[in-house]
Amino acid sequence: MRQRLLAALIAAPVLMGAAGALAQAAAPAPAPPPQTVVTAALKTADGADAGVVTGFEGPMGMIFRVEGKGWTPGWHAVHLHAVGSCEAPGFTSAGGHVNHAEGARPHGLLNKDGGPDLGDLQNVFAHADGTANADVYLAWEGLDAHEDDYVDGNGLSFVVHANPDDYVSQPIGGAGPRVACGVFQPAA
Repeated sequence: MRQRLLAALIAAPVLMGAAGALAQAAAPAPAPPPQTVVTAALKTADGADAGVVTGFEGPMGMIFRVEGKGWTPGWHAVHLHAVGSCEAPGFTSAGGHVNHAEGARPHGLLNKDGGPDLGDLQNVFAHADGTANADVYLAWEGLDAHEDDYVDGNGLSFVVHANPDDYVSQPIGGAGPRVACGVFQPAA
């Protein structure tokens, strides 16, 4: 009995090493990185660099990778706005949220009365050093009507607000003033 156990213990590392080598040899090739569709350079009202947003297109929607800098620490609402303009100081030139061409929806990812509108995105957290890194998702439902706007880079803006979005209140979820803005440009 001892001899079989000893033989098994001696053989185990050899077998495990062979199995590991097979597993390594059979590993699938890594997936190609997602293709960037649009980017938006974020600026504050005084023109300071506030980061960049990169848009990736998927089969069911868009991922917006937010890489913020110089933001005040804490949660910030971020929204997709219908006009490709970011004139300081208040960035009101970006217009309201992207919404359905017919039958506009009310604001709020948690709005049970017909929301959300197409500009509603998840809040983004800025750390104590002012950096913010997040991927936020927007489903395609209805956004395809605006595809030419964001692909051409002349029709949509990404807006950062001073406060978090409560995802329900009208018209912007208590998000407060617009503190940074960037116009989407097609990827190079």
